[in-house]
Amino acid sequence: MERSTLDMWVGAFVVAGFAALVVLAFKVGNLSTYNVSETYAVKAHFSNIGGLKPAASVRSAGVLIGRVADIKLDIVNYDAEVTLLIDKRYQFPTDSLASILTSGLLGEQYIGVRPGADDEMLKNDSLIRNTSSAVVLEEMIGKMISSKAESPQ
Repeated sequence: MERSTLDMWVGAFVVAGFAALVVLAFKVGNLSTYNVSETYAVKAHFSNIGGLKPAASVRSAGVLIGRVADIKLDIVNYDAEVTLLIDKRYQFPTDSLASILTSGLLGEQYIGVRPGADDEMLKNDSLIRNTSSAVVLEEMIGKMISSKAESPQ
């Protein structure tokens, strides 16, 4: 009887550990559940999206308001067209600003939406015209090095 009880407890801890690893994998992989049935899609064009990926967060004031649904290359303008699915509870003016931001110094990239002041709100299949592309760390370092090399000592 003692041996079977011990085996049961060991099995329970193994199952709990496996469940914890699965939850951790979802959190790290940014696959946490965001099941909102009522969303509307808006598009935004960026000259550089950096490491933005589909299913990345869309946030406003730090609050999760949606997810990136699709990323593709606009072959007319040769920029990235990003489709955002935003929860219908959150309505934003048409002159809102969409920026690609990074959580932490080298963390995951997400889209931050800063509301504008227009009276008209974004609707399904609207275009966010005010965008700010991702800041690429390598470009910033290159500019800093070249400016230091050009300045007189």
